[in-house]
Amino acid sequence: MSKDTVVRSEEKERRLELQTAIPSQPRGNPSSYVGAPAVGTSRAVSGAGISSVGPPNTLLNKRRRRFAWSCIAAFLAAWLIAFFRFFLPRVLFEPATEFKIGYPADYALGIDEKWLQRYRIWVDRTPDRLFVIFARCTHLGCTPDWKPAENKFKCPCHGSGYDSEGINFEGPAPRPMDRAHIEMAPDGQIVVDVGRLYSWPKGQRDQFNDLGSYLSA
Repeated sequence: MSKDTVVRSEEKERRLELQTAIPSQPRGNPSSYVGAPAVGTSRAVSGAGISSVGPPNTLLNKRRRRFAWSCIAAFLAAWLIAFFRFFLPRVLFEPATEFKIGYPADYALGIDEKWLQRYRIWVDRTPDRLFVIFARCTHLGCTPDWKPAENKFKCPCHGSGYDSEGINFEGPAPRPMDRAHIEMAPDGQIVVDVGRLYSWPKGQRDQFNDLGSYLSA
């Protein structure tokens, strides 16, 4: 055998060894991965058994998302209203202190309670005058009860007692109940103003005879 033939045989053997040592590249998709996919890619996530998409878009999940967004929107709206409310002036609405209670002929002798719930007053008519008692105990500010059978006012809180004209005579009340300003309107009706009260402080002058504290019968 010649020397050239031996060399060619050796080269042929080396080529066969190289072909068997290097794996052949797969043909077809040029973007296909060889071996394990790179970390952080969608193929790596799928290869690890983890879904690469969110929760299924079912009706239940849609309702949950809608409820969550509704709660967030309500929370933000409440804070927005509170924020603007902070800059608005706070107005205190109080009932009118001056009002009409009808004509003198509407009231008979004695205590009339028709305006107690609405205006917290009693209309008291005696043989010579008509006046209005403000229904507030002078002890702690409770509203006394009128006891027709006993002809007196009685405070249910601490037992203060007043006669039919609101003068205290028993219990811890320190003085008589106040009387409201009263006058005649041009139309002949009685006008009462509970913002202007007449009192009889203990040891001081009696204001129950001042002009405006009563009407002559």
